[in-house]
Amino acid sequence: MAKSNSISKVLIVGAEVSPYASVGGQARVLSYLSKALRELGVDARVFMPKFGFIDEKEYKMELVHKNLAVPTGHVKNRPKELICNVKSYTLEGYAPTYFLENMEYYEKRANVYGYSDDPIRWALLSRGVLEFLRKSDWVPDIIHANDWHTGLIPNFLKTVYEDDIKLSNIPSVFTIHNLAFQGNFDHKNVSEMEFDDGRSVISAFFNKRLKMQNFMRRGIIYASAVNTVSETYSREILTPEYGERLDNLLMELRSKLFGIVNGIDYSEFDPQTDKFLAKNYNPSTLKSRALNKTALQKEFGLAEDSSIPVLAYEGRLDLQKGLDLIFAVLWPLLRDFNVQFVQVGGGSGHYVEILKKLKAVFPEKVGIHPLPNFTLPRLIFAGADIMLMPSRFEPCGIVQLEAMRYGCIPIVRATGGLGDTVKDFNPDTKEGTGFVFKGYDKWQFFAQVVRALETYRHKEIWKKLQVNAMKSDFSWEKSAAEYLKFYEKALYFHSLEAVSGDIV
Repeated sequence: MAKSNSISKVLIVGAEVSPYASVGGQARVLSYLSKALRELGVDARVFMPKFGFIDEKEYKMELVHKNLAVPTGHVKNRPKELICNVKSYTLEGYAPTYFLENMEYYEKRANVYGYSDDPIRWALLSRGVLEFLRKSDWVPDIIHANDWHTGLIPNFLKTVYEDDIKLSNIPSVFTIHNLAFQGNFDHKNVSEMEFDDGRSVISAFFNKRLKMQNFMRRGIIYASAVNTVSETYSREILTPEYGERLDNLLMELRSKLFGIVNGIDYSEFDPQTDKFLAKNYNPSTLKSRALNKTALQKEFGLAEDSSIPVLAYEGRLDLQKGLDLIFAVLWPLLRDFNVQFVQVGGGSGHYVEILKKLKAVFPEKVGIHPLPNFTLPRLIFAGADIMLMPSRFEPCGIVQLEAMRYGCIPIVRATGGLGDTVKDFNPDTKEGTGFVFKGYDKWQFFAQVVRALETYRHKEIWKKLQVNAMKSDFSWEKSAAEYLKFYEKALYFHSLEAVSGDIV
């Protein structure tokens, strides 16, 4: 596919990008999107912090800008500038990546998130990337900011740099990966005195007021265009139920709000070539998939029988993911049905204890790995029959896409990207890719699990369902093409702003 006529260079900015730093799904999204854009002919590059755990022996970086002075604003007895370096590295098959290096705020930190001075760390990233671009020969057509950590980029562009001869001409777009995370402060219970309307001057880095400013709100207000990671989620967040106290603002600005479903890297997630599987297979050789099921059962110490349906959960142990519904249905399922359950992923200690109790009561039916793991999910996708995803809300969701790619059938609640990507199976027409329910209700969920188990008994019908799922197209090439259209819209909106002088 040819690239857009107007968009030839894009800079994507985020807190984490795989393989360098990978905590949540955003890391994979930014990595895959930048790769896919490059495959479409766009010079896409990435900008992120240089955390101390990123090994420069493995990634041999080049120093591209030394002693970059990043203004912090005026606070008595505090530095007016923070000095950074910018390094670059290009891993084969990935987009060129710039790393903002600062000893105090990135190098000394063992984690990406979770520090009391996070507002300073992310304000530094937002202003640091713009100061770097002011001095760089490479200038993007679009700056693509992601989630609250980079929400000040659009704000700085439209205020501090509005008269800058280089930066004022660059539109920004802002992607909301998860609206629930808006920064360090408690945005749901903020007082009127502390409320940030998003239109005041950005506080100095070392001013305590910075912690009270809502970076997410500011990204939404000042970006030329905004998107979420699915069509349905872009509509859901216009309501009080999903809007996280930003629904009124989003409704006001809905003309510049869009939804683009995430993709997965089909070259990496391919059951025909995946080196982490016991046996490779494709839609034409699904019988071979049974060897992965027995390998999965062996890995978790379960009875090795490929005829037993295996249910799975892969992901964070978090209330958002519908764990209360999963546990509510697992007890009767494990007690009354000949099924097995496996799990991988870390999170809340409360849920870990429930998993341990399940394992103790049903030792031959339950296998748990309540920690993050890179390779086990692949075996689960290839060996389990059913993936449980009854989320309370889900901006997009990647697990259901990966599971379908491997012929593991998802049971999802029709929320956000889950409803956009999984089509309810119709046994009469043999169309559909999974099982879908609407209400956040354990009985609706239980009914779909029983329906899936009944369908599983009819092997030819189940095989057709698996083939449908495996042949679904959620490639990043398709998503990247949608992002190019989105960037074009941002260019157009930016041109209107330049004429009218309005921010939104």
